[in-house]
Amino acid sequence: MRLTKFSQILVVGVLGFYAISAQAQSAGSVAKVNGISIPQSRLELLVKANVAQGQPDGPEMRKALRENLIAEEILAQEATKKGLDRDPEVIAQMEIARQAVLVRAFQADYIKHNMISDDTLRKEYEILKVQMGDKEYKARHILVADESEAKDIIAKLKKGGNFAKLAAEKSLDDGSKENGGELNWSPPAAYVRPFSEALVQLSKGGRTDQPVQTSFGWHVIELMDIRPMAVPPFEEVKQNIQQRVLQREFANVVQDLRGKAKVE
Repeated sequence: MRLTKFSQILVVGVLGFYAISAQAQSAGSVAKVNGISIPQSRLELLVKANVAQGQPDGPEMRKALRENLIAEEILAQEATKKGLDRDPEVIAQMEIARQAVLVRAFQADYIKHNMISDDTLRKEYEILKVQMGDKEYKARHILVADESEAKDIIAKLKKGGNFAKLAAEKSLDDGSKENGGELNWSPPAAYVRPFSEALVQLSKGGRTDQPVQTSFGWHVIELMDIRPMAVPPFEEVKQNIQQRVLQREFANVVQDLRGKAKVE
């Protein structure tokens, strides 16, 4: 149900946004299998991918990758002998893989030629600070499927019902029900709007008198506490802001291309 805090909300998938290294142009081959060469460039590409994941480059890693390439080449040759390369499903999978590589290459090329200036990133940072506000709220809630059930829970609470117990018994939010409905410290902007609007209207210890509807269902909300929010410094979140801006700008590129494409 929740969104994430300032420092977390900036961390986005970026539509698969990750730079892929250009294939190395090293001469020669790693090995020959039944007369077919495995290019050195293929090994170098795998080495770069492993290094990017934190593995140190070295003889042991290269030897292991070389053995994998040889084994894969042997199996690929056998598959071809059996005619599997002509199987319609295999052909479709190969085309999907080819298309995915081209999409990542296009994304990487876009990143390379569209660097975001520090000035733009700082402006985005200031906008985000305003959006997130200067306070964090500690809330708990009970999420149910319909309004009548939420009203019934409110009535029970007014008669002295135990909020945590009711949350454990009734709430549909598996992420909080076992903790009495408690949510993490978060700014209002971390929640969907109807929830956040109701939250900021409450005083400490206050509870919503009427159920709050969101796309997730009906909520009974209680504000447990409020505290000032410490915003992380620009340099700490700079890279994540860059990804956020790139994601937004690339989405615009995709939308523009979609609008120009002739789709029948």
